[in-house]
Amino acid sequence: MDINVGATDKSARTIVGAIAGALSLAILAGQLAVPTLASPVLGVVALVMLGTAAARSCPVYSVLGMSTCPRNAGP
Repeated sequence: MDINVGATDKSARTIVGAIAGALSLAILAGQLAVPTLASPVLGVVALVMLGTAAARSCPVYSVLGMSTCPRNAGP
């Protein structure tokens, strides 16, 4: 897969993924009064965000032909 996630995008995905993961765990622990269905949904969001940030590749960006990387960035 080509790298299509830039540094700012990677940071944003990491932050969103960490927050979603923490919320998911808080719901599982009973610390938040939210329907329990929200926990696995937030868990999947966390995994996708952290996974795409780590791989620096987003399949949706690939399909849409987008990239947030600078043009002169190499692999």
